Amino acid sequence: MRSIEIENLDANAFDTFGNVIDFRLSSPRVINQGMCLRFSDLAELGHDPSGRLGVSLFKARLHQLPYVFKMVERHPLGPQTFLPLDGEPFLVIVDEDMGGQPRGHPRAFLTDRYQGINFRRGTWHGVLTPLYGSGLFAVIDWIGVASNVDEFWWPEPWIVGQDSI
Repeated sequence: MRSIEIENLDANAFDTFGNVIDFRLSSPRVINQGMCLRFSDLAELGHDPSGRLGVSLFKARLHQLPYVFKMVERHPLGPQTFLPLDGEPFLVIVDEDMGGQPRGHPRAFLTDRYQGINFRRGTWHGVLTPLYGSGLFAVIDWIGVASNVDEFWWPEPWIVGQDSI
């Protein structure tokens, strides 16, 4: 089994794959008569115009480390944004595209309690992998009639966080 070390999620390291959504990296604007801070434009949401962006709730089962996976997926028609509703860290697995397939060098990032992520359109990524909390996420993604998912299955599994235990 091939092993992947877990990296802390950092906006620069993640830039190839999408956006780190972290209000600590944004300059807020005061709204609502001074009672609210607005952190604006935190993710790139370009999408295919044959559909629209929608907001959904996902309730994912919790996973444990070490985590074993064989499959990644991508969404060619729009981005996918994941915002944990309970403020708990989650595991994010990504790989670069190489000619329509994953490059074969996946990376694993661990968010902190203030971070969500936005996968750019077409980014290869693992399934939603919460490690703690309720597994409840607000998700913004492309909704339309066409199929918006490609899957890739590696012949040999990857293991994440084996040295983190």
